[in-house]
Amino acid sequence: MAETLQVWLAALQDIQLLDLLPQGLVLLVAAGAAFLAQHLLARLAHDDTKGMRRLTERAVQRIAFPITMLLAVLVGREALATLEHPRWALDLAVPLLISLAIIRILVYLLRKGLRSGPLVKAWEHIISTGIWLVVALHLLGWLPGVMQALDRLAIDLGPVRVSLLATVKLILLLSVLMLLAMWASNIIDRRVAQSPHLSAGVAAGFSKVSKFVLITVAFLFVLNIVGIDLTALTVFGGALGVGLGFGLQRIASNFISGFILVFDRSIRPGDVISVGTKFGWVEELHARYIVVRDRDGVETLIPNENLITTEVINWTYSDPNVRVKVPVSVSYDDDVEQAMEIMLEIARENPRVLSEPAPSCRLIEFGDNGIHLEARVWVADPESGLGGVRSDINLKIWQRFKEAGITIPFPQRDLHIKEMPATTDKAAGRQGGARPPRPANEGL
Repeated sequence: MAETLQVWLAALQDIQLLDLLPQGLVLLVAAGAAFLAQHLLARLAHDDTKGMRRLTERAVQRIAFPITMLLAVLVGREALATLEHPRWALDLAVPLLISLAIIRILVYLLRKGLRSGPLVKAWEHIISTGIWLVVALHLLGWLPGVMQALDRLAIDLGPVRVSLLATVKLILLLSVLMLLAMWASNIIDRRVAQSPHLSAGVAAGFSKVSKFVLITVAFLFVLNIVGIDLTALTVFGGALGVGLGFGLQRIASNFISGFILVFDRSIRPGDVISVGTKFGWVEELHARYIVVRDRDGVETLIPNENLITTEVINWTYSDPNVRVKVPVSVSYDDDVEQAMEIMLEIARENPRVLSEPAPSCRLIEFGDNGIHLEARVWVADPESGLGGVRSDINLKIWQRFKEAGITIPFPQRDLHIKEMPATTDKAAGRQGGARPPRPANEGL
């Protein structure tokens, strides 16, 4: 540590203009080449590109500057080494440019693998600070000592030795590979969603399986790199199984139910479903829940287990067509056949009503207050709501019935008041102890 500081101090004290000019010239040329390469890549990029090509272009643009400048600096450093000129400034620039390229790559993967938000911003600062800290320790010569100290902090779990250094490596490698797995999963999701040969349910299922496989492979690969014996995970697997049986039962049930929904294709994105009092169309399928959006714009997160264990009405399971019933009553004094013909004309004129199956009108029953009719129509877009169709048809029926003189009855009751017989009144008076009224001249 002290020797490294002495070397840097000696280099600063021995700075000469003739030694600094070639290195400064190399840095200027490298920076100019980096700016030129970035400008050319920006001009060659197309805004209308999509998918994998666009992601590749964006990634190359982000690392073009540090990578180009690093290559130019390496070439210049080798040239100065051949001429036996000092190159300490270039030696300092190389790790800085490498760290800058790594930061840009990791931040790009972080933004593409996770949703933007405060957590992503915080992780960007953590990544940048951690990498710059490692570079500073390397330049000062303290990095080997710090690594040895972290390696000495270890515990023995039987034949396995777990050190703090191995734990840090495991976390770092796992984080990087998880970011790569999430980034690759997002690319697969976009490509599958754009495929015209796959349905929405198959695309969602393929995305789920690919994400699960990528994350699992990344986790096992990191464990193998760090040197952890995978057979040692049998105890952990047993503990995890016990935990799933008790504390994580609902989470495991929702996770497995999600795969069942995907593979049996009972519920797919875009389906219109009713779960209890919830009605809406399915927007997304996730590992633990589905997102159902109703006509009010409210998004409800329904656990996958509820869709397996409870009754679910899928309005568009095999056929998107849904029948809508519009009941109407007419008076006994009106022409029922004319009323039914008017209702059929109104149904045929509605733009959302299908012509096949054709609309129909039925006489349901003879009620107490009128004759009950019912118009039955079919619509192909239940996700747009059924109340709008009923409202439009009812409004037209009200207008046409008024024009045709057809009345819509309302409940009527006839009240008949009957006089009670005189004998009954006298008997009731005797039974109740009531006395008849006294004559006005009584007692005179």
